[in-house]
Amino acid sequence: MAGPSEQTVRRAEALRAELREHDYRYYVLAEPAISDEQYDRLMRELEELERTYPSLRTPDSPTQRVGGSPTKEFPTVTHGTPMLSLANAYNEEELLDFDRRVHSLLGADPVVYVTELKFDGVALTLEYRDGAFTRGATRGDGTQGDDITGNLRTVRSIPLRLRGRAPGRIEVRGEAFMHRDDFERMNRQRTEAGEKAFINPRNATAGTLKLQDPKEVARRHLRFSAYAMLAAEGTLTTHFDSLERLRRLGIPVSPIVARATTVREIIDFWRRWEERRDSLPYDIDGIVIKVDALAQQRRLGAIAKSPRWALAAKFASRKARTRLTAIQIQVGRVGTLTPVAELEPVFLGGTTVSRATLHNSEYIASLDLRVGDTVILEKGGDVIPKVTGIVPEERPKGARRFTMPRACPACGAPVHRPEGETNVYCENTECPAQVRARIEHFASRSAMDIEGLGEAAVDQLVRLGLVRNSADLYVLHRHRSRLTELERWGEKSAANLLEAIEASKARPFSRVLYALGIRHVGAGVAQLLAEQFTSMKALMQASREQLQDIPAIGPRIAESVIAFFAEGHNRALVAALARAGLTLEGERRPDGALSGKTFVLTGTLPGRSREEAKQLIEQHGGRVVGSVSARVDYVVAGEGPGSKLEKARTLGIAILSEDELIRMTR
Repeated sequence: MAGPSEQTVRRAEALRAELREHDYRYYVLAEPAISDEQYDRLMRELEELERTYPSLRTPDSPTQRVGGSPTKEFPTVTHGTPMLSLANAYNEEELLDFDRRVHSLLGADPVVYVTELKFDGVALTLEYRDGAFTRGATRGDGTQGDDITGNLRTVRSIPLRLRGRAPGRIEVRGEAFMHRDDFERMNRQRTEAGEKAFINPRNATAGTLKLQDPKEVARRHLRFSAYAMLAAEGTLTTHFDSLERLRRLGIPVSPIVARATTVREIIDFWRRWEERRDSLPYDIDGIVIKVDALAQQRRLGAIAKSPRWALAAKFASRKARTRLTAIQIQVGRVGTLTPVAELEPVFLGGTTVSRATLHNSEYIASLDLRVGDTVILEKGGDVIPKVTGIVPEERPKGARRFTMPRACPACGAPVHRPEGETNVYCENTECPAQVRARIEHFASRSAMDIEGLGEAAVDQLVRLGLVRNSADLYVLHRHRSRLTELERWGEKSAANLLEAIEASKARPFSRVLYALGIRHVGAGVAQLLAEQFTSMKALMQASREQLQDIPAIGPRIAESVIAFFAEGHNRALVAALARAGLTLEGERRPDGALSGKTFVLTGTLPGRSREEAKQLIEQHGGRVVGSVSARVDYVVAGEGPGSKLEKARTLGIAILSEDELIRMTR
């Protein structure tokens, strides 16, 4: 086939430019120049040209937003500059304290602030090189996040190519979010399809960003608004100017931004938008105040995980009154028995609320809460409804006190309250209320990583009685013919799932241990236990004292491990997993030059990523932890080390460069 003519090439270039211009007008200027129908007509013409002549297709073409192939996992990204969280203020006095601290640290220098809306979304970082979008990642723990570039390419408000000249590398930080009408439309579609509805737009956004199929992400209408740009020192002088530059580059920025020179102006902005937040098409949960001058930001620095030059002023929780009609018990994934308030439906913060968590029996007692009471209901952070008080004068005669059950309401097994804890637990892993959630956790990416075993599939398998616990997954091949007959299944789907289950048998002992879902045993604790004990059998026989001899294992974790293996159903589950051929032997760290030493990594290392440095340390017998404490032996510091380096110096911990670390391994 002959290549495209010069006229066709020019037409494709013109269409790309025109579509980018309309994206800019729609998402950045909020001034659309054409109808959706006209926009779609231009897009279809470009798609047809690129389909006919694939050589015309460019990575930054607007047609590439439909999403690529599904991914099995998201690679980890180490943030060169940590993505810090903000300290919160809830009243005027805390805002006055913030202003006093800023002025005391900066001396007599005048201070200008910038006030912005605080989007209730998910923090992201975007990277552009020579004007082209190259990578996008989640905030994660602030130091490391997930590379979700493929998903973010589908978000139409994120430009794939910047406007004008933008040489070199630019990093943009901002918030992914969802408009309320898009959220409600999506939830209606999910409910009609028999799928679980999301609680709120923020949860929907977070769940969407972690989807492994970019095509599904493209259907959910996420949006993006930038709040910061990281650039070479000297190229920008104020935060306000950086927002203006982002706009000029074609990146969406909130139009509701103001400078302030007094705390009174900040408070007025805060109160004004607390009253007007319902007029916006998206959710906000407060405002953000930042010192404008970047030089002053650098002087103020950060403390712990928050900058001294910025603060989030949160809005007050919304409140309503309603009646408590009953208290039910909900059993969670790890067996936690949680009392839940059944309420007369009441409209609060944009949704109708009929249920709210009551946490535990002590929380109920602290409120002197009884069935029949008129209660005060709030939405914490405008997200999760909670009962925060009662109206004593409206209590009816005969209102009943609540007592926690002595047996699990779902399975009848005795419940257990660990010493020093307020929660009560059912330790039976075959409890029907726990089965679905435990199997989902067992199959999750950070546990046994069984692809194709998501919420819907697990629900179907459990409902039909094909799976009662995690071990049943390994005999599911006996029901292959029945699997192929299930709705939305077939030969290929069943074969793929069974292959993924078989492949999971190769996961190391630490992953199996984490997959069991023992209360308080996360991935890090599971790794520690797997290194210290030679086998699952040895761990099951360990005493509290042996467990607590391990650094970072305290009484609460030790008690949880002991209680888990004391339950007969759990011991039977482990035996079944052993028969299935899973790895149940420990993984001791190799002996080496760094054996017994604990390290913290901070800043950007010149010669390798943090993950590579971590692997180097572990290969030579050392351990890497995330925070500085008296138990740490060395801190390896690169460029921009932040507060971890200051804390290490305060504690007298040895500081190493990357070269010094390498010399220790030789």
